[in-house]
Amino acid sequence: MPKDFYTFLIVPKKNSAAKKIMISSTLLKGVIACFMVIVLATMYTYYDYIKIKREKIELTRLRQLTKDQKTQIDVLAGKVENFAVKMDELRQLDKEVRNLANFEDKQNKGQLLGIGGSPSLGNGVASHLEGDRKMVVASINKNVDQLMGDANDQVRSYGELIKFLKEQKSIHEATPSIWPVKGWVTSEFGNRVSPFGGGREFHKGIDIASRMGLAVVVPADGVVAEAAYDREMGHMVRINHGHGMTTWYGHLTRSVVKEGSMIRRGAVIGYVGNTGRSTGSHVHYSVFLNGIPVNPRKYLN
Repeated sequence: MPKDFYTFLIVPKKNSAAKKIMISSTLLKGVIACFMVIVLATMYTYYDYIKIKREKIELTRLRQLTKDQKTQIDVLAGKVENFAVKMDELRQLDKEVRNLANFEDKQNKGQLLGIGGSPSLGNGVASHLEGDRKMVVASINKNVDQLMGDANDQVRSYGELIKFLKEQKSIHEATPSIWPVKGWVTSEFGNRVSPFGGGREFHKGIDIASRMGLAVVVPADGVVAEAAYDREMGHMVRINHGHGMTTWYGHLTRSVVKEGSMIRRGAVIGYVGNTGRSTGSHVHYSVFLNGIPVNPRKYLN
């Protein structure tokens, strides 16, 4: 038998005769080669099918992601637009508060802070929503940066307003606004005939006649600068209210405060007396502004 042939025996059943098939080595190699080609083609086709299926799944995911990103960009653009609207409202509020407080921004040559800006930022973003998403995102980032700058300006503006209002509150609290004692004025501020003879003199305050021993209160917040006895004023108290304002109270029967102590409007500082150079029970009340006596009547309500 030639060597380039292979013999295969096929026994179909137990009692059946065996069949013999002879196949040349060339044919066998060809069959094996075809089988390998079919197997490899099948594997490649299956791999390509899996790859396409994965790419389809990935494409679906990317489409969903793009849709979600579009939705997020739309929401973000809406928020930026709302932010711009709120900044406009804050600028208007800033203007109204400054007008009410009669306070201007000195660093900007009297211009009220918060006026101007970009009221159409949000509309600008919305107008590009149907365009290139990259351009939309870049526009949003630019507008957010601008709005952040406007927000920082508003923070500075409100900081100045708070500082100004605190100063105004401090001035209000330091400004005398009530009577130090209940009574009637027996001698006004200004030139008068001396009650002790000797011609005319300038009276630096007002004299408020009242019942002996009645409590005398401070008409504004301040610090006790002096509580002593003076030959002319008798028992007297001097209060420093800050902002260049001081008040004096003379002829007390006694004082009940100590130098350096802080007191609030309405606190008792002493009692009506007749000490020093006096003709009867009363309180001498003086107001000094930057060291100059002013009429206390301006500060009596």
